[in-house]
Amino acid sequence: MAAAEVKVTEFQSRVYALLKQIPKGRVSTYAEMAKALASSPRAVGGALRVNPFAPEVPCHRIIQADGYVGGFKGEWQKAPSGVNQKMKIDILRDEGVQFDAKGMLLDKTSLWADFR
Repeated sequence: MAAAEVKVTEFQSRVYALLKQIPKGRVSTYAEMAKALASSPRAVGGALRVNPFAPEVPCHRIIQADGYVGGFKGEWQKAPSGVNQKMKIDILRDEGVQFDAKGMLLDKTSLWADFR
C-alpha cells in the first residue's frame, strides 16, 4: 500500500523549504522567517504548528525574536505541562544550542538569518 500524500499549502511549502536551510547547531526566529517570506511571524507559527515533516524539516530550530525558546508541537510558550518546551530545549541542546534555566538563548551567535 502506498503512503498517503501529505497536502500542504504553497505558503507552508515555502516555510518548510526555508526551515531546511537552518544548519544544525543554529536557530532562527519567527520574525526572520517572516521577513524572508514577506509575511508575518504568526503566519510562520501557524505553518510550523502543523509541520507534518518533523524532525526532517526542523521546526524546533525556530525561537522567538527576544531569544526565548517559544512553543513546540503546537504548545505555545509556557503551557501548563511544559513537556513539549523541555523536549525542544533538549533537542536544541543536543544540536549545540544552549539555553538558560528560563528558556533564553545563551549565545546570540547561534542565531541564523541567511535565508536564500
